[in-house]
Order: sequence, then C-alpha cells, then structure tokens
Amino acid sequence: MPQLILLIGLPGSGKSFLAKQIAARSPKGCVIISTDAIRAQLFGDASIQGAWLLVWREIERQFRDAVEQIYQGKLSKAIYDATNAVRRHRKDAIALARTTGFTRIIGVWLDTPLSLCLERNRRRKRYVPEEIIMHMYRCLQAAPPSLEDGLDELFRFTVEN
Repeated sequence: MPQLILLIGLPGSGKSFLAKQIAARSPKGCVIISTDAIRAQLFGDASIQGAWLLVWREIERQFRDAVEQIYQGKLSKAIYDATNAVRRHRKDAIALARTTGFTRIIGVWLDTPLSLCLERNRRRKRYVPEEIIMHMYRCLQAAPPSLEDGLDELFRFTVEN
C-alpha cells in the first residue's frame, strides 16, 4: 500500500529535520520529495521560486516514481516536504498524491510557535521573508489541516519554545 507522509508547517518549524529522521529510521528506505530540493534542481537555488508549473510537474513525476518503487519493494514510503500551509495547495497535493497512486496519506502538522519559526528563520542560510511566513501563519490559523482535506490520518505535534 503506497503511503505518503505529507508534512505541514511554517518555514523553520522542523519539517525537513523530521523528514530526515523518518527516512533514516525507515527499514526499507524512504524517499523525501522536497519542494526546496526540486527548486534547487530546476533553478539552481532553493530560494528561487521559479515557475510553479515546472515544480508541480516534477512533484508529480517524483510521486509516480515513488509509488512505482514502493510497489517494487524498493521503498516503504514517501515524504512530501513542503509547507502545505494554504488549504487549497494542501488539498491539491493530496489529490495529486491520490491520482499518482498513493493509497494512504498521513498528515503530520508541526505546529511550532510563530516566534520560534521566525527565530530559526533568521539563523537559516536560506532566509524566507518574514511577511511570507506571517501570511502562511494566517493561512494555517484560518484553515488548519483536517481530515476533511482528504487525509487518512492527521497528527499534530505542538513544538515548545
């Protein structure tokens, strides 16, 4: 059963760190599908937003490849490492995952305090403008992740300062 872990959280919430931990502990292997890595691959730098359609097509290609590898027994699961802060984008990613063959989608929401995300962001090599993080924060507050987004399960981890 092809399984996708869909990470949800602000920049600096710990998504990429968690993805690496999950992948390292997956006995059969796990692929991380990261919008930052895709941007770096396509545009030479993760901070270059570039054409979203190109990024989206690469996400779709990687989703399909992951499902195939899971069926072949080469992988146990895939992780989608993106903010997924906007409900419409989250639902689009879930729909794409289903279309490409994932049969189980588990949402993992890293509900990290805004102040901690902003602090971590200031120390990051790839700085995200604070107004972008504030916008994502408002989107998550207005439309938090839920099973109604199309997820099979949802885990919310509240991170302390």
